[in-house]
Amino acid sequence: MSKSKVITSREEDYSQWYIDIVKKAGLADNSAVRGCMVIKPKGFALWEKIQGQLDKMFKDTGHVNAYFPLFIPKSFLSREAEHVEGFAKECAVVTHHRLMNAPDGSGVVVDPKAKLEEELIVRPTSETIIWHTYKDWINSYRDLPLLINQWANVVRWEMRTRLFLRTAEFLWQEGHTAHATKEEAIAEARQMQEVYATFAEEYMAMPVIRGAKTANERFAGAEDTLTIEALMQDGKALQAGTSHFLGQNFARAFDVKFLNENNKEELVWATSWGVSTRLIGGLIMTHSDDSGLVIPPKLAPTQVVIVPIPKPSPEIGEVADKVIAALKAKGVSVKFDLDLKKRPGFKFAQYEMEGVPVRIGIGKRDLEKGVVEVARRDTKEKTSIPVDGVAEHVVQLLEDIQNNLFQTALDFRAKHTTSVDNFDDFKAVLKQDTPGFVSAHWDGTAETELKIKELTKATIRCIPNDNEQEAGECVLTGKPSKERVLFAKAY
Repeated sequence: MSKSKVITSREEDYSQWYIDIVKKAGLADNSAVRGCMVIKPKGFALWEKIQGQLDKMFKDTGHVNAYFPLFIPKSFLSREAEHVEGFAKECAVVTHHRLMNAPDGSGVVVDPKAKLEEELIVRPTSETIIWHTYKDWINSYRDLPLLINQWANVVRWEMRTRLFLRTAEFLWQEGHTAHATKEEAIAEARQMQEVYATFAEEYMAMPVIRGAKTANERFAGAEDTLTIEALMQDGKALQAGTSHFLGQNFARAFDVKFLNENNKEELVWATSWGVSTRLIGGLIMTHSDDSGLVIPPKLAPTQVVIVPIPKPSPEIGEVADKVIAALKAKGVSVKFDLDLKKRPGFKFAQYEMEGVPVRIGIGKRDLEKGVVEVARRDTKEKTSIPVDGVAEHVVQLLEDIQNNLFQTALDFRAKHTTSVDNFDDFKAVLKQDTPGFVSAHWDGTAETELKIKELTKATIRCIPNDNEQEAGECVLTGKPSKERVLFAKAY
C-alpha cells in the first residue's frame, strides 16, 4: 500500500494529515462519548514518557504529588468571581446521585427523588477545592511553602474538538503552591515556566517562546499568566504550558491565612501551573512528516527496533541478542520484531509510521559482510555499520536525531517569524499559507487586541520575557507603543 493512501499530505489537508497520523500511528481514537478520546497503548506510552520526565523535574524542584477529588461543590466556584466567570460555560454538572429502572421498562432513567442538595462540578481545574483544603493545612509560616502537584483528568465541555489538542476530557498535571511572600510566589511561577520550557526544548525538541499573556488572555483569577508558545508546521501557534501567579485571590476567597514570624496574621500567596496531553499534539505537529509520526529519541517509548530480513534465523538471532545487550547496557530501549506474519517491508513502513527513531535491519547478506543496516527516522538515511560498533553508533545517532529535530524546528520558526509596522503588512502575512509569528507594536488596550482578533483571527500569543523596549506605533491604531508583541493564529 502506498503511503499516499495511508496519510493525507500536509500540503493537501493539514488538519486531515494530523488526524491520519494520530489514528494510523495508533495513538488515539474517538470515543463513543462526544468530544472525548480513547488514548491507545502507543499514545499512552508516549504520555508516560512525558509524565515520567516532568514528574522528575517537579520533584527535583521540591514539589510532591497528591490527589484531590474529581467533584467540586458548586458553591466553591462562586467564591472567586473571575474564576467562575472564566469556567462557567465549560463546566459539566452532576445534579442527581442515582438512576432507576424506567417504569415502562425502556431502560434506566434519573431518579427524580435523588436530586443533590448542592450540584457538583466535574473538575475543570482544581484551584477552588485545593484552596478549601489548604485552609486546614496552613496555619503558620512553618507550613510554607506548600509545593503540591497532582496528575489527574479534567473536563471542560468543548463542542469543537480535535484529538489531543482539544477534548472534553483530557489528562494533565496541575501544580498548586502556597507561599509566605509575593516575591516567593512570583519566583515560583517563573521557575515553573522555565521547567516547562526546558522540557519542551530538551526533551520534545520543540523550541518555545517564553512570555507573559496579556490581561485579556490570562487564566481566570490570575494576576499574571506566563506561557510557553510553540509554532507548528502549518504556521499556527500552540500554547504548550502555562504558569500563573494568583496573588492572594484564592487565599482571600477561601480565608487561607498564616501567622508570620512576628505572630501577625497574613493571607498566603499562590501559584498554579499545568501542561496536558495537548503536548502530544504539539509533538506530532512540530516534527512529523507525510510518512507518519516522528518522535524525538528522548521521549520515544521504543528508541530502536531490530527487524530480521527476511525472517528470524539462529544466525540473525545471535547477532541481534549481542546488539540488544550492548544497547540496553547504554540505556537504550530496543525491540526485536519476531513477528512471522508480516514481511520486512510492511514492518519498515509500520515503524516509520509509528515514529521509532532508529531501525536496524539484519539480513544474511549483511552478516556475511559483518555489518547491519541502520536507518534513522528523521532524515531516512541508511548506513551500513560493523556489528561491533552498532551500539556506539546508535547512541550517537539518537543524540544527532534529537539535535536535528530541534534545530529544524528552530530554523522553521525563525523563517516564519515576521516583523511588520503597518496593518496592511500584518494582514498580508496572516493570509499566507504558513503565517507563523508576527511581531508588531500594540497600544496595550484590550479594545485594540480584540479588534485585531476580530479582523484577522490572530491573537497576542505573548509579550516575550525580557522584551526589547523600543518606541513605535500600534500596528492598528497608530497610538504610541513601547514594545513589540507576538501575534499568531493559534490552536
